[in-house]
Amino acid sequence: MKITLLGTGSPLPDPRRAGPATLVQTDGATVLVDCGRGVLMRLTAAGVLPPMLHAVLVTHLHSDHITDLNDVITTHWIMSPEGTTLRIYGPPRTQEVVDGIMASLAPDVQYRLDHHADLTWTPSIEVVEVSPGDSFAVGTASVRVGATDHRPVEPTIAFRIDDDTHSVVLGGDGVPCDGLDQLCLGADAYVQTVIRDDIVRTVPNARLQDILDYHSSVEQAAQTATRAGVQHLVLTHYVPSLQPEQEAEWSQRAAEHFSGTITLGDDLTSLTL
Repeated sequence: MKITLLGTGSPLPDPRRAGPATLVQTDGATVLVDCGRGVLMRLTAAGVLPPMLHAVLVTHLHSDHITDLNDVITTHWIMSPEGTTLRIYGPPRTQEVVDGIMASLAPDVQYRLDHHADLTWTPSIEVVEVSPGDSFAVGTASVRVGATDHRPVEPTIAFRIDDDTHSVVLGGDGVPCDGLDQLCLGADAYVQTVIRDDIVRTVPNARLQDILDYHSSVEQAAQTATRAGVQHLVLTHYVPSLQPEQEAEWSQRAAEHFSGTITLGDDLTSLTL
């Protein structure tokens, strides 16, 4: 199983970091989790084109996690040599979001159908809205859905992807909670959005201060990993942006609460379990 951090940025535009997105590849499944800005550039840099995706998983419907879902839908359609369905799994209201995207793309779809004689089908999207406790298959991998706490954003979910040998939990955003602990139990790897609350608290901006009560700090993510017996903690979606040569400082804060392997870094950082 290979895990690639496609985008490690935050809602604030960053010239060095794309928006939140993670790629999970197993022998029989290629899965995109969340679709932040610039996701297709990073996906292509990781050697994966949209038609190669077995599924897109969406942890929640905050704009920074779905900014480029429209690009994934369009490019999957245009690059496929024949009509192929793109499956999108997400929390309740995902269908509403996709319906809105498709409405916005209607002129473009018609333009392309009118222009390309060999393009005789419209985009085929299958949305599956899932809730904690659900499970489903993606290729040869199995996926379980767990509850997360990102209130007032509700509902939000995490995904656990298992192949025959390894498992990874994609925690999305949120603070520690029982649902996340249960989903992470015994996982090989756990990928989590993190903030440096010590830095954020020093910034005199009310809107930035608001993020403190619904995002895990580095320390909290490490504590979740320890409680669940996770072997490998992967930090991503850094707020504020992880700066060059700060990796050791961030890692050390996690290592004070977690004795396993810690990975963090720039976009396209990857690890193989």
